[in-house]
Amino acid sequence: MSAPGRRPVAVIGATGMVGQAMTQVLEERGFPVAEYVPVATEGSSGRKIDAFGRSWVIRGTAGLDFGGIGYCFFTAGAAVSRELIPSAVAKGCRVVDNTTAFRMDAGVPLVVPEINGRRVTPDTPLVSCPNCTTINLVMTLAPIAQLASLKRVVVTAFQSVSGAGRKALDELDHQIEADCKNQAPRTQTFDKPIAFNCIPQIGEITPSGYSAEEEKIIEETRKILEMPSLDVVPTSVRVPIRVGHALSVNVELAGAVELDDLKALWNRSDGLTYSDEPPTPLEVAGGDTVVVGRLRRDGTRPHAFSYWAVGDNLRKGAATNSVQIAELLLACESV
Repeated sequence: MSAPGRRPVAVIGATGMVGQAMTQVLEERGFPVAEYVPVATEGSSGRKIDAFGRSWVIRGTAGLDFGGIGYCFFTAGAAVSRELIPSAVAKGCRVVDNTTAFRMDAGVPLVVPEINGRRVTPDTPLVSCPNCTTINLVMTLAPIAQLASLKRVVVTAFQSVSGAGRKALDELDHQIEADCKNQAPRTQTFDKPIAFNCIPQIGEITPSGYSAEEEKIIEETRKILEMPSLDVVPTSVRVPIRVGHALSVNVELAGAVELDDLKALWNRSDGLTYSDEPPTPLEVAGGDTVVVGRLRRDGTRPHAFSYWAVGDNLRKGAATNSVQIAELLLACESV
């Protein structure tokens, strides 16, 4: 029996980088976990994981029963989410999905709590967490839209290797070591070497000419901001950074905005800050704040400007945003 006010919580994909960060954030933010249910691949089943003051046995997904689980976080890939989430919801579990499975489903809220947390209601059984790059982008765009209507957003995303998982990080390390030894780099996760390199395509190219990752940025940004016709022009680049995504953004507005007013608004916005010293991914790794810098006018277009933004893709870009969503669901229980 759970302690009063506490709930059994499951993390599907608990041994992955986002799953581990999610567990850490749940602990940091004091989420009321009565029992922790770590779930991973069958190969990890039976191993133990330390969290919330004790050790827990990792379970596999085969035959997983969601009965009695209060909250479930999914971060094991879209195929697993599509297979298991209907069962979890049917058993009365509140679900936060950190995969692409239901993001563009019209009946599923796609939520960044600082922007559209109102979408989470007492009747919401399932909420999707956006793509890590989208979260950082809309965190900066939403305050701008309070000052003037957005017309066009051009963004280049410099995405760290951790966005592709633990194996990708290991590949980066091995390639750096191979370079130091004057050996040929081994490539498995990526088609080309990532160490000392940039790969200007993340995901398969779609009929539109954009990559799958770029399509996510377009569609999710429009859904979150409730601007279905907003012009969004993205380019996603994988760069040899361990943690932290960076964005180079150019925005055109329908009307004039004073840059000092925008800086002040960013600084007043939850989870966001402006820095006169240009921020770097290394400086934001391990934190939950999206940091903006290098704001300047674009003299080639009316009411346009450019800026730079960085954020931790594993935390605010995934785990922290997911836990914040769960906190909104938790608050709904008392409504």
